Amino acid sequence: TDLRLFAVYEGLYRGMGIDEMHALTMIDEWFLAKLCHIADFEHRLVDNRAPLSEEEYIHGKKLGFTDKIMERLNGHELPAHIPPIYKMVDTCAGEFSAETPYFYSVFNTPEESIEKSTKKRVIVFGSGPIRIGQGIEFDYSSVHSVWALKELGYEVIIINNNPETVSTDFDTADRLYFEPVTWEDVKPIIDLEQPVGVVVAYGGQTAIKLTADLAAYGVKIIGTSNDGIDAAEDRERFDDLLSKLKIKRPAGHTVFTEEEALRVANEIGYPVLMRPSYVLGGQNMIIAFGDDDIQEYMKVIIAAGEAENPILIDKYLNGIEIEIDAITDGEDVLIPGILEHIERTGIHSGDSIAIYPAPHITKRMEEKIIKAVCRGLGALGLVNIQYIVHGADLYVIEVNPRASRTVPYISKVTGVPMIDLATRVSFGEQLVDLGYGTGIYPTSKYIAVKVPVFSFEKLANVDTQLGPEMKSTGEVLGIGETFLEALYKGLVAAGYSIKREGGVFISVRDQDKDEIADIAKKFYYQGFEVYATKGTAHAIEAADPNIDVVELNKIYESEGFNAADLIESGRVDYIISTSKKGRDPQRDSVIFRRKAVTLGIPTMTAIDTAGALIDSITSNYNQHNTELVDFKNM
Repeated sequence: TDLRLFAVYEGLYRGMGIDEMHALTMIDEWFLAKLCHIADFEHRLVDNRAPLSEEEYIHGKKLGFTDKIMERLNGHELPAHIPPIYKMVDTCAGEFSAETPYFYSVFNTPEESIEKSTKKRVIVFGSGPIRIGQGIEFDYSSVHSVWALKELGYEVIIINNNPETVSTDFDTADRLYFEPVTWEDVKPIIDLEQPVGVVVAYGGQTAIKLTADLAAYGVKIIGTSNDGIDAAEDRERFDDLLSKLKIKRPAGHTVFTEEEALRVANEIGYPVLMRPSYVLGGQNMIIAFGDDDIQEYMKVIIAAGEAENPILIDKYLNGIEIEIDAITDGEDVLIPGILEHIERTGIHSGDSIAIYPAPHITKRMEEKIIKAVCRGLGALGLVNIQYIVHGADLYVIEVNPRASRTVPYISKVTGVPMIDLATRVSFGEQLVDLGYGTGIYPTSKYIAVKVPVFSFEKLANVDTQLGPEMKSTGEVLGIGETFLEALYKGLVAAGYSIKREGGVFISVRDQDKDEIADIAKKFYYQGFEVYATKGTAHAIEAADPNIDVVELNKIYESEGFNAADLIESGRVDYIISTSKKGRDPQRDSVIFRRKAVTLGIPTMTAIDTAGALIDSITSNYNQHNTELVDFKNM
């Protein structure tokens, strides 16, 4: 698992020999010896609490220890702060003279000269290693920002430590520093390069976290200021702003302790949405349905050391989720496109199927709210806003004054170069002068559907139940003249094998039973054999006695043919499975969802996704096979 390296290191730290560790793991002794060097130095920091000498400090820096970690482990102030020097990556392995503008930090060795032009310099921060919870959106945004800055006449420097990106290609920026996007690592580069400003809006939450240190150090942040970013991230300030602007948002509070969380959740009423502040990809976000969920959640957060920032608790509203990426110059706002999620609130926007243009929202209402929020924050450049349509009301969920995962998508389907425009307005240009107008940009003549792609077969023991925490690892785009055409193309591109007959197995939680009958009816009259667990089967038959449902035992009900037997029998082509919560790996629904992954059976864990799938199956775009679909317009 992803914890293997840490377990290996812990074993070496506790005294296991290299030979013993090699026999257990088959990791080459050379690498194990390097880990032992790190472990030996950590023992020096912890066991010998005497202050470090300057020589020991330099040795620690060479091993990769940060100043903050060394001070914490040693308990003493450091003898000095020695900034790194930067050497060029030798891309020619010493055979020829390398001239690539790649640099990395070293300590206590001769410095290499870094050629600089007379142009003014701007630093663009990347997002670090790409991981689940983010996609290529920040790399896309960083690269387009660099191109726009070069056109404006600036020399552009990128700081990022992920070599598998376009932003770190040799011909993207004028100079690249392969360094972590943390304050301790970027501060010496700022001292060396002396930029006129830095761009944090295109590096995701990783770069956004630098803004307080950058502002305190006197570095100009290009785009939304540190104060504007904090106003969006700080719950109390954001609530005050929305209150002044008379914009609704779900009731909620910030908490730090389990006792506070229980009190707030009971005050506003279950279910509630819980999440840490300053996170990306819905990390550690859940929907809590009762006190036991709150208690379990807070124990996990506190154990992980993530309770330093406040925990946000909001009333969960079941409605249509809308997402907008806007560009603002401080006065005017341009909204290239509005996305509407097929799945209702509670599923992370990155895991939702999204439609452009949004079919259930008025442009007038959207334009009014977006302008108000952008102006209130003092935003400049890109702003991502998510909100809920609940009944006749519109509620703001959150505002992110940065690039989001939908920026490349909206830029492609609308033709509006969002990053280029956002970069230009960040340097003082006005939207009215850039040729794309203001307000809501005219919608295209076609429909576009974003469909997420998952890699559950590569992620052992991860429940496939979707929720507030993002689990997708990519997305595809389907384009058509109608919604069903675009959806069908998107589903096929995402890897779904669209079959018009076969078997569907259904097992849903109580709150979904009223809606599942209509979906089951569509599958049944399309020609599918419908299988269901007892409670779900009774709900379907009660709604339509003409549906012939094959009733099954759950896995733990060992007598007779059960759900696991059915899934392994090869009779099922689709599974619809929803459960109250999926964090317990022994839960019946979790077990058969994982079994479905190993067998390659498509599994829908949201009622809305299942409805979209059967509508696509019954549409005219699936009359034959996938090879006959016209993808020319994609």
